[in-house]
Amino acid sequence: MESQIIRPGHLTAHQTARQLGIGLDGVRQLVRRGRLKRSGGSPRQPWYAVQDVAALAAERQTGKAA
Repeated sequence: MESQIIRPGHLTAHQTARQLGIGLDGVRQLVRRGRLKRSGGSPRQPWYAVQDVAALAAERQTGKAA
């Protein structure tokens, strides 16, 4: 549910999952493992910083290419 207005520079959990090519459970696992930090929102609708998501996506791309 993406009806919530978020601050510029942040992504919803759904947007983050799409950017990383994973599901919402995958996003939750990244948070649980400390690889991604919430940067706002609410416990039920967290936001993630675009910079953090982009860095993780680049890291994942580099790992797949190697």
